[in-house]
Amino acid sequence: MSEKSVSEMTFEEAMVVLEQVVNQLERGEVALEQSIALYEKGAAVKAHCASKLAAAEAKVEVIRAQEGSAVGTSPVEGM
Repeated sequence: MSEKSVSEMTFEEAMVVLEQVVNQLERGEVALEQSIALYEKGAAVKAHCASKLAAAEAKVEVIRAQEGSAVGTSPVEGM
């Protein structure tokens, strides 16, 4: 089975991959060239996650605007 490209990953899949990359780099048990490749992959996955989050936030803002809620704010509970 071939590995999914970063752009095909769901947010959850990308977070798992990012965690794996970070763990490998933190252990320091990989050669320099592999560390560089892992870092590059991690940077791509992080950017993908940020893009997915930004898209989700934009959708939420559209929904809130349609509901008449102020965009970019949330109600304070308990006041």
